[in-house]
Parts: sequence; structure tokens; C-alpha cells
Amino acid sequence: MNRRPTIGADAKAAKGWFGAHRWLILRRVSQLGILALFLIGPWFGVWIVKGNLASSLTLGVLPLTDPYVLLQSLFARHIPERAALIGAAIVLGFYILVGGRAYCAWVCPINPITDAAAWLRRRLGIHGGARLPRATRYWVLAMTFVVAAVTDSIAWELVNPVSMMHRALIFGIGASWAIILGLFLFDLFIAQRGWCGHICPVGAFYSLLGRWSPLRISAVRREACNDCADCYAVCPEPLIIKPALKAVDGAGPVITSANCTNCGRCIDICSKDVFEFGARGRNAETPPARSTAPST
Repeated sequence: MNRRPTIGADAKAAKGWFGAHRWLILRRVSQLGILALFLIGPWFGVWIVKGNLASSLTLGVLPLTDPYVLLQSLFARHIPERAALIGAAIVLGFYILVGGRAYCAWVCPINPITDAAAWLRRRLGIHGGARLPRATRYWVLAMTFVVAAVTDSIAWELVNPVSMMHRALIFGIGASWAIILGLFLFDLFIAQRGWCGHICPVGAFYSLLGRWSPLRISAVRREACNDCADCYAVCPEPLIIKPALKAVDGAGPVITSANCTNCGRCIDICSKDVFEFGARGRNAETPPARSTAPST
């Protein structure tokens, strides 16, 4: 019996290793670079950025505030300072433009951990597991606001894995590392993409921000698709691909789902170059597939 080629083998053969991992590498550079900016202050005393992803000040001038955290503080009846409002407006505008869940793929330091669990799950051939409703994350999101209102505090930040990871890296707190390990094992053995895809309220909040963002991934050469299904295998939200790729109910080639993380893995993994970044307005007629035949 012929075994199916390894996921991504066709892309590596067609584009080389770097071409099949270009966007993944850029994402890791972004995630690690942003994390490093926060850590070189407490580690080495070089304070380019003070704070964390919830609230920070860059070069003593640029305030950035997580709008989700700011909203929780409002539910907790805290009056935010002017700098916090300005920082939240900057972040809000940015993610409305580039797609809210780009935060999950390009900024969140937990993403490499859950990606590693998904990769190992594929390598070990682990299938099945708990099936959690995708709406769960929105219920968790709502609950964080209720808890903030009841406790008069931003209680979520005490258990937010992103904040806990920062504390673990700076202070070496063992409990924080235990929670992060727990997330890895949860995604590996219990529920595929369980945390980011079904539970995390941060991702739920940012998906609401990016509902109408102009930057999208588009299956512009979808007629070239050879049905290898590699894009479905690596996508953190595989359900969002089919409408654009297969023109379900006459859908255009642009992936318009707010759950798309704009991670670019479908672009990397496709040996036929079906996908590329583009604008929402490109949801029109797709250009013809590029010919692979040699010119004469």
C-alpha cells in the first residue's frame, strides 16, 4: 500500500525548504523579537520597552494597551488613564486593519507552544480527542467580563497564560511553567488546537476586531488546487479554507472568516501557489493559474 507523502513534501520539492517555511520563519522572528523587547529590560537593564503585552511604553514615548485588558478594567469600574486610552486606540486600529487574530499568529508567545503540540500530534499520528464547540471561547470571553465586574479586578490577567509566561521568564515561577506545560499536553493529547481554537478568550476578542479587516489570505489560483489537503492539515482553523478554496455556494477566493489568523502557513505549504496575501476587495474573478510548462 502506498503511503501518503509527508505533509509539506510537495511544497519543499517545488519551492525548497525556505520557500515552504517562509511565513512560519517570519512569524517566529516576530514572536521571539517582540518577546525579547520585553525581556531585555529586566534581564539586561536595556529598557527599550517597559511593561508587557497588556500595557507597555516603548522608548518612553509610545504607549500601547491591550484593548481587551482595557475593556476588562472598565467592567471592573476602573477609570483608565489617558495614556492607556491612546495606547488602546493605536492597538485597536492596527488589528482592525491587519486582522485581529494576527495577534495570535504573529505576537502571542503561547502560539509556538500550541503549534509545537499540533506538529507533534501529527508526527505521532494522534487522532480524535475531545470535541469542544468553537463558541466556547466566546462564552469564556463573556465570563472574563462578568468576573471583572463581580471582583472589581482584571482577574483574568492572573491566570492568562501569556501573562504567566512573562512572569515565568522573568521570575522563574514554577506554577506558571506548570500551566504552560498543561496547555501543551492538553493540545497534544486531549483536544486538537484545543486552547487557541476553542477556549482562549484573547483569540476570541481579537477575532471580533478583525471581522472586517482588509488584509486577507486569498485562494487566487484555486483552480490549480490538486486536493492534496496539506493546507487543511497545517491550518489552525481548517474549517475556514473550504468556502474560498472550493467556491462553496459561489464564495469568492478571499478567506473572509474572522477566525483566520493570517499566519500564512497555507501559502507556505501549497506546492501550487494557490494562496497569497491580498485585500478583501479581491473577492472577484480569480486570475488564471500560472503555467508550469517550460516556454518554447
